[in-house]
Amino acid sequence: MNNWDAMSAQEIERMARNIAPGGWSVERHKPLATLLGSCVAVCMFDDIAHIGGMNHFMLPSMSRSQGANDADIDNLLSGDYAMEVLLNALLAQGAARHRVKAKAFGAGTILTGSASSGIGVRNAEFAREWLQREHIPLIASDFLGPWSRKVLFVPETGDAYCRRMATTQATAQGIAREEAAYAQSLQRKPPKSNIELF
Repeated sequence: MNNWDAMSAQEIERMARNIAPGGWSVERHKPLATLLGSCVAVCMFDDIAHIGGMNHFMLPSMSRSQGANDADIDNLLSGDYAMEVLLNALLAQGAARHRVKAKAFGAGTILTGSASSGIGVRNAEFAREWLQREHIPLIASDFLGPWSRKVLFVPETGDAYCRRMATTQATAQGIAREEAAYAQSLQRKPPKSNIELF
């Protein structure tokens, strides 16, 4: 067991596993980190079992030929998947459902006048609503505003560190590119299988 209290945020960041957009991880001893723009990261943990995890999701604006309703369903499913997979992985590794708590961050508007400004608001609302529906207390959050955020999470203790960063144009464009690539990956159809059943 590490003495996390004695470590600085910089030391924790050096040890952390990075969670990219669309990713998630459950850990006991390794800290987790992510960089957020309009995306949201939710940290869920059981501080008695000393286990926790983090996801990083975006509810993308998807244009599909099937119509707006299908796009809205896809939007919800991407967020639902990120939350469900994280909670189920925690429970599978020994967390107790009634002890799980959450901390959530992100949903910033880093590019003014961009389509991402509405996504951040929807992300924050979605995260709050999902946790409330699942009866998981949201004990800390930092949402919205004109910042990107660096989030560090220590699963073993449930401690989270959030640094708001004044976003330069270069940083904003980098985060926006990463989030756009994630959004496009959600729109791609899975490759056709060449497996024949007999």
